[in-house]
Amino acid sequence: MRAALSSFGLSGRRAHTAFLALLLALLILGSLSLGAGDVSFGDTLRVLTGRPASEDAYFVVSQLRWPRTLLGIMVGAGLGLAGAVLQAATRNPLAEPGLLGVSAGASFAVVLAISLGAAAATVHLGVAVAGALVGCFLVLLVTRIRDVGDDPVRLVLAGAAFTGILNSLSSLILLHDQRSADEIRFWIIGALGGRPVETLYWAAPGMLLGALVLLPVIRPLAALALGEKLATGLGHNPRLTRAWALVGVAILVGTATAAAGPIAFVGLVVPFVARRLTGPDIRNMLGVCLLAGPVILLAADIVSRLVIRPYELPIGVVTAFVGAPVLIAIVRGHRLPSL
Repeated sequence: MRAALSSFGLSGRRAHTAFLALLLALLILGSLSLGAGDVSFGDTLRVLTGRPASEDAYFVVSQLRWPRTLLGIMVGAGLGLAGAVLQAATRNPLAEPGLLGVSAGASFAVVLAISLGAAAATVHLGVAVAGALVGCFLVLLVTRIRDVGDDPVRLVLAGAAFTGILNSLSSLILLHDQRSADEIRFWIIGALGGRPVETLYWAAPGMLLGALVLLPVIRPLAALALGEKLATGLGHNPRLTRAWALVGVAILVGTATAAAGPIAFVGLVVPFVARRLTGPDIRNMLGVCLLAGPVILLAADIVSRLVIRPYELPIGVVTAFVGAPVLIAIVRGHRLPSL
């Protein structure tokens, strides 16, 4: 496919971007067409083109699958962008929101808020962002933020420990509060399906805000990859750059968690793919991450619907099957390269 694109004069990063854009378009169509419901590909096309279709087909495509697909695009893009920025800020290829306690912090904060009686989606959003920021800060505090690039394994071990603790606390709340058990269980597992359309209305501004917050630190992060001394010599403040980047990551991950629950490994796999396609420069990676994130998450969502039809696998299980080998490949095959 990429060779075909190259024959049209597209090469390098442009060919990769065009390939991912085409793949994303196909996955969007697949996400709207495939699932447990008996809606054919032709029915989906009729709904999308405005031609007459059955009421069941219209309801499934427009009210169930279309919002789910849009949510997958936003969450995938947000997690991919957050993973790339987090790895650049910590200079650590193992840094990932699900491994560093960011997602677990957001999830636990929402679970705690629900158990205390919070119900509004906007409350969940604010609580999730605060929890993501606190979770990431605690992990970096334990490992000493100045040295996070020197010992990648220590950072991941600290993140895994905090993630385990926070997930255990969430499970305890689940056992204690049976009244909110179903809603709390969602925040422990994570899923794209079953979310109301209103989720898109507040998730989109949250994702946009997180991306805008990160814009001023893209150039400083690129300089930070060359080392703190050189970044300082170029006029950047490494501490301020990292702190500002973590705020943007917390907004993205908190919004994604509030919208879809914790989904692990997307923030690890997406930068891994982008780095192989464009090189380590964060400025070149981000555009690819914005496409690769939705591609990976939509593909995982489609698989989760089809494997055990008419039931669904939790999407986190599918992303773990993809992410775990990537994690092993980084640790064993690539010897933890410095970013």
